[in-house]
Amino acid sequence: MLAKVFGKSACDGISFIDSFSLKVCHPKRISSHKVFKGLATRGKTSVGWFFGFKLHVVVTSQGEVIDFSLTPGNIADNNSDLLEKLMKNIQGKVYGDKGYLINSALFQKLYSQGIHLVTKIRRNMRNSLMDISDKLLFESAV
Repeated sequence: MLAKVFGKSACDGISFIDSFSLKVCHPKRISSHKVFKGLATRGKTSVGWFFGFKLHVVVTSQGEVIDFSLTPGNIADNNSDLLEKLMKNIQGKVYGDKGYLINSALFQKLYSQGIHLVTKIRRNMRNSLMDISDKLLFESAV
């Protein structure tokens, strides 16, 4: 069943963030594509290259949309300006995938605003302790 989005929902303390690509055309036809010329860009996902936009969405634990942003395809998930904009009205914990790993300065800034961003670590990163409740909630969501 598809839900209609009439307005943004309020944050309930547990949120999830993710993005997905909105492909405009096949990569072979980028040079001849004219509809979104100057707006759409080439981007990369874990699946491969695409030409179009990225939709970044923050939802509550109930699946209600808190905030979203439509960006060109070449904007990374961990872009600091984008994250600050998306997390303007959020409090509590935000769970995201490895694409949302951020530098320590932005992490401290978000943490001082009451936002705790929880992500998995990459293979080449030093291991850090994670609350068991965060680990269980993260594993059940992803």
